Amino acid sequence: MDLKLEVVVLPVADVDRAKQFYKGFGWREDADIVTDNFRIVQLTPPGSKCSISFGAGITTAAPGSQQGLLLVVEDIEAARAELVARGAPVSEVFHGALGRFHPDDPSVRQPGPDPEGRSYSSHAVFSDPDGNGWVLQEITTRLPGRE
Repeated sequence: MDLKLEVVVLPVADVDRAKQFYKGFGWREDADIVTDNFRIVQLTPPGSKCSISFGAGITTAAPGSQQGLLLVVEDIEAARAELVARGAPVSEVFHGALGRFHPDDPSVRQPGPDPEGRSYSSHAVFSDPDGNGWVLQEITTRLPGRE
C-alpha cells in the first residue's frame, strides 16, 4: 500500500503575510478557501509533490513551531541564490554531518558547500516571518533504495 505525504500544516500568525512570503518564491497557489469558521491556504513548491497549508482555525500549534522542514535541491548555490533574489533570508551554505538535524547550532556548521561534493552534506537554512524553519539540502545522488 502506498502512503504519500501530501500536505504539511504550518502554524502562522498572519495568513496574508505567510501567503505573500511563500508566493514570492514562485510557489503555486492551490487553494485559498474561506468559510465562516476557518481559512485555509495551500501552496506547492516548484517540482514538489507535497504542499504546505496554513490558515486560520486549522491548527492549535503555536506560530513558528514547525522546524526542520526539508527542501531538497540539486544545486544548493543556485537554489540559495534564487531564494535570496526573491527575498528569502537564507543563510550562507554550510556543510557538516549534523547540519540538517541541528541547523541552528553553529558548532556543527562548516563554512561553504561540502568540499567533496557529497550528496546530503551541503545545507542552507531560512525561516518564514513566523519562525517556521526550513532546511535546503543538496542531493545529487540518492542513497540506495531512495530513487
